[in-house]
Amino acid sequence: AREFNFSETVFVLPPRDPGHTRRLRIFTPGGELPFAGHPTLGTAHVLAELGEIALTGEVTNIVFEEGVGPVPIEIRARNGAPVFSMLSAARLPEVGPPPPPSERLAAVVGLDPADLMDGAEAPQAVSCGVPFLFVPLHDRRALARARLDHGAWERTLASAWASKVFLFCHDPEREGSDLRARMFAPSSGIAEDPATGGAAVALAGYLGERDPRRDGTLRWVVEQGFEMGRPSILHVEAEKRDGRITAARVGGASVLIGRGMMRIPAVSG
Repeated sequence: AREFNFSETVFVLPPRDPGHTRRLRIFTPGGELPFAGHPTLGTAHVLAELGEIALTGEVTNIVFEEGVGPVPIEIRARNGAPVFSMLSAARLPEVGPPPPPSERLAAVVGLDPADLMDGAEAPQAVSCGVPFLFVPLHDRRALARARLDHGAWERTLASAWASKVFLFCHDPEREGSDLRARMFAPSSGIAEDPATGGAAVALAGYLGERDPRRDGTLRWVVEQGFEMGRPSILHVEAEKRDGRITAARVGGASVLIGRGMMRIPAVSG
């Protein structure tokens, strides 16, 4: 994983339960994750494109085993090729401890406290297996100015329940989007991530709890990675019944952009 230096690298193994599709182990350059959205969706796409997963028509349903438990994935195909995948979180969104004061959080990302939202849209830590600290900002200009201060992060968040920082605002650039986001995860060896499915599915919990609708499927389109020159579009859903979130999902389109082989030298004893 460190050699590739991607945000995440997936090792694909046979499933423990024969009713499941594969078992995944997901690593960042800094360690192993029990769950991550984009590696899950990307692995589904790659295995389907390579023929390791047989597509059964326009929609194929599979299950990956991950550290959080079984993760269901829906693969959508066109002309026999995968074009879009969506996963359902194995764990419903869980709210963590209260975050540090906004003044300290603003210092972590190099912003003024006035750039952060408060009240009903105050920062909050949420997890669907991996905790993220969601920090809403007023606009896209503030989001673009954000720069992680590693010293302030060490003092404020390094040992927190949620040390990964997900900034977002309701001020997207692209028509059809609802939010713009950035994610910083120094604890995982990720300076900035162009797309974070594990955060997006937890974001469904943050947004869904604040949405006044009590029933139905809530949907948002999230832009991420634009400031990095690696634009990504994430489709986020929350299912609500009687005011409670009963499911959280994230998905998106994907394409295969490369393939290769690693040579691992033998280690003499």
